[in-house]
Amino acid sequence: MVLDQLMLHVEALIFASERPITQVELVEHIGQTIEEIIEPERVSAGIEAVREKYSTDFYPFELREIGGGFQFLTKKEFHKTVLQLNGDKHIKKLSASAMETLAIIAYKQPIAKSDIEFIRGVSADYSIQKLLEKELIVIVGRNEDAVGKPLLYSVSRHFMDYLGINSPTQLPQLKELNLELTLPSSALDAQVALSETEMVVDEEGNLGIQEA
Repeated sequence: MVLDQLMLHVEALIFASERPITQVELVEHIGQTIEEIIEPERVSAGIEAVREKYSTDFYPFELREIGGGFQFLTKKEFHKTVLQLNGDKHIKKLSASAMETLAIIAYKQPIAKSDIEFIRGVSADYSIQKLLEKELIVIVGRNEDAVGKPLLYSVSRHFMDYLGINSPTQLPQLKELNLELTLPSSALDAQVALSETEMVVDEEGNLGIQEA
């Protein structure tokens, strides 16, 4: 199969998928369609060809690698236009306590509620519940070594999709945010410098971390 034809198969699969589709899945589906083994390198070339095609100014959307796979997303300059379809319901600002809790989970995951509360110095029940409802965090297991085997929390794939990253390792470094999260052995040494940062969903629909 020549690259032009392969590119069309790649484009069709990415377009039809309701979630980011991985290169492994593209290889598998295209191979089943043409009934022959197809090399991942050829599919990779097809992906790059599709990416290059939609990077031009002729299209209001582009191919992005996000959430562990590939997906067509509206280009930034058209976010405000697309937002008109749904009014203000997608413009949501997290409370200060929820933002602090989300930041702690993002940089300390997997982490138990008791550790979050130790860092913040206040209860995290309400914030954790709200973050779970918004699907920004998920329960990933239990700390089998701790008393009571408490639940452990991490950021969700939904959270990473909002930020346009594929893994928590791509989060901004703490020093870039003037943000320090310390989980010491003594409560007297506990320090959380979260007042200078903010996590919000802006008018373009992006969840981000910014200086307050």
